[in-house]
Amino acid sequence: MKKSFVAVLTGVAVLFCLSVTSTYSAEKEKAAVKAATSVLTQPIAGIDGQQRGIASWKPSTRYPDPAIEVLDPSFLKYRIFNASVEMLATGFRWMEGPVWMEKGGYLLVSDIPNNRIIRWDEKTGKISIYRESSNYANGSTVDLEGRFITCEQSGKGRRITRTEHDGKITVLADTYDGKRFNSPNDIVVRVSDGSIWFTDPPFGIGNNYEGRTAKSELPHAVYRIDGKTGKVTQVLNDVAGPNGLMFSQDDKKLYVIASRAEPNRLIWVYDVDENGNLSNKTKFFEALNYGALDGMRLDVDGNIWAGWGSSGALGANPEALDGVIVINPAGKIIGHIHTPERCANVAFGGEMYNRLFMACGHSIYAVYVNTQGAENVEKAKKRGSAAQ
Repeated sequence: MKKSFVAVLTGVAVLFCLSVTSTYSAEKEKAAVKAATSVLTQPIAGIDGQQRGIASWKPSTRYPDPAIEVLDPSFLKYRIFNASVEMLATGFRWMEGPVWMEKGGYLLVSDIPNNRIIRWDEKTGKISIYRESSNYANGSTVDLEGRFITCEQSGKGRRITRTEHDGKITVLADTYDGKRFNSPNDIVVRVSDGSIWFTDPPFGIGNNYEGRTAKSELPHAVYRIDGKTGKVTQVLNDVAGPNGLMFSQDDKKLYVIASRAEPNRLIWVYDVDENGNLSNKTKFFEALNYGALDGMRLDVDGNIWAGWGSSGALGANPEALDGVIVINPAGKIIGHIHTPERCANVAFGGEMYNRLFMACGHSIYAVYVNTQGAENVEKAKKRGSAAQ
């Protein structure tokens, strides 16, 4: 049984269709219908779509889309001439951690301050709530069996959980050396051995907006959960504000964003041996001119597609910075996809893994590109179902 109704998702004056399944109680359905009849006239203070240029934003009718900026001729290979940046949904508070769920054909995105995970279905375009009270979930991924794994960064969480195929939630890790994690932030699966790697900065325990304030018990660090034994190992503790992370397509290199590095944010790269040991720490990229990196994904040609925006410095120009930058294997920015809001994180998805989903501030955007997500392709090969 399904009902569609107009819902208030954040308190912002936003209208969209919310699909409610039979798992919701009759009481919740009745309350939701009552809410749908309310007049939507009370936007949350400080979140004004008109001021931010969001409500008035429209996709370009011109091809190629001027929002897709070519900074080096090599990027022309990846720009599809007649593909535009599209807004899929808006009206949230701070979108993060997008992940493509191949089985089902939908995208999950964390709306952190609202303490929930949002679902967007590709076939119908419908938005629904996948999980309420998500413990301020942040970054997410899927394991080699297609199960949803997420960083619950605050509240009762501060842990890594896996959602089984039957909906049951399994806790994979919640402490290290007898101490609680800070606020797990971003997460990735190493395809070659099924191990799970995640960053643990203190961002989700520093205020009562993206979580709940709490005392930090551990240093900023990166952890590894063994794919067979489940043993948790601290693999790094010398990165300032470890944030987004990813592996090279052959799993022999690990990239980690240092989002509190001074004076500029950095991407560090490490060699990884077959046992998960790291060595040869090297600076791969430095964010200059007030730029700020957050989450990132790799394509099959070794390019990094990274969420990009202002560092918050007084001299920064957020409007010029916001979006996604594309960094080639040599560490050079070759493209910039502009969005009207800061982009926190990205994910490749869609039937051919060639649709870039962008979690940006209050909204979700997407654009088709002429490449594929490396992680998507490698996981599909492992399952024997690679997209052709």
